[in-house]
Amino acid sequence: MTVYWTRNAKGELRAIHDYIAQNSPRYAQGTVDRITRRTNQLASHPQLGAVVPEYSEASIRELLVYPYRILYRVGESRIEVLSVVHGARQLPMDLPVDV
Repeated sequence: MTVYWTRNAKGELRAIHDYIAQNSPRYAQGTVDRITRRTNQLASHPQLGAVVPEYSEASIRELLVYPYRILYRVGESRIEVLSVVHGARQLPMDLPVDV
């Protein structure tokens, strides 16, 4: 399977990097690398993450890369990374749909 990052998720990852880089560019890049390495595992293990309890859809799952929650959807031919949310924040009511 292919791991596809939505525009929304890419933007959130960029924002995480930019925020952390204000104090530590090295730690910012390390955080982005940890998140992307973890999502790359989904290509061969799409069910790796747990079902997200806040949503009532079994295809929406999450990986935890402390302190972030990586939300993704398992499709028939690809995995879509939907959002990267800090664990202290509330999840959005509606998941973003890539256009």
